[in-house]
Amino acid sequence: MKLLLHICCGPCSIYPLEVLRQNRHNVMGFFYRYNIHPYTECMRREKTLKTYAESIDLKVIYQPGYDMEAFLRNVAFREAERCIYCYHDRMTTTAHFAKKGKFDAFSTTLLYSRFQKHDQIRSIGEAVGKSIGVPFYYQDFRDGWKAGIDASRRLGMYRQPYCGCIYSEKARYYRAPKPHSRQSDANTP
Repeated sequence: MKLLLHICCGPCSIYPLEVLRQNRHNVMGFFYRYNIHPYTECMRREKTLKTYAESIDLKVIYQPGYDMEAFLRNVAFREAERCIYCYHDRMTTTAHFAKKGKFDAFSTTLLYSRFQKHDQIRSIGEAVGKSIGVPFYYQDFRDGWKAGIDASRRLGMYRQPYCGCIYSEKARYYRAPKPHSRQSDANTP
């Protein structure tokens, strides 16, 4: 099968690509970038993927431009539901490229992560596939989580510390200060 694989980053592509190639699928990658913030982070992930793709002879389509503003407009005031929008936008964009390139199906490396919402990804991918006319290929790659991490470390790949958007960066690093108790305030001179 000729399959277009949405790739969120180099490390997350290792195990899915290995499995898909073992199953004799002809895989090409697609790197979606609008949801990765800030731009320097996006470029760091892209550089890591390019280096890895060259080393394993993987052709990758890199999304042109950097429409961060459209991404932010579409999630503003819906931050709690941002992942649903993000999954939908990535799957829709990948499916359009798959249709244009006459691929048999499309899929995503998001299915490798233990931190992503697999039921939502699958549901959105299947709905998008039906509406655009390119089937969504579902496979749960989570069983290779540890193997992928070990391989990326052996290869010295950059491993990003958060999913991608500025909201996920905040969730990863920001910790609200603890409220002061009245007891500690009373002892302050």
